[in-house]
Amino acid sequence: MQEDGLWLSRKQRRQFHQPRLRRECFGELIQIDGSDHRWFEDRAAPCTLLVFIDDATSTLMELRFVKSESTFSYFEALEGYLLNHGRPVAFYSDKHTVFRVAKEDAKGGARITQFGRALSELNVEILCANSSQAKGRV
Repeated sequence: MQEDGLWLSRKQRRQFHQPRLRRECFGELIQIDGSDHRWFEDRAAPCTLLVFIDDATSTLMELRFVKSESTFSYFEALEGYLLNHGRPVAFYSDKHTVFRVAKEDAKGGARITQFGRALSELNVEILCANSSQAKGRV
């Protein structure tokens, strides 16, 4: 069957990822991510660009250069976003430790990060993508 092209081995099959549909309303879902890079070439030290993008329109909502992708950096960027645009329904991120507890065997607590707890207090949902293809737009 392989010789006749009727059957492909698992390695030869192409993997298809169903694209995630965009949200319908502006401000409903904000994708957030950080990108480490030498943004200023040799004129400054490497830094991280934090990006907040509206899922429905792909509008850049908040951009911030920070020293590193940390909880404190995301809190600063979140404050800027909330002051300028108000509260979204949800944030969509990767599985960085700012957004989720990495240890499966973490003892005690609600298994929620400081950032997650703050968003919970604001009644904003945090969604973590299962793959980089799922995020796609940041």
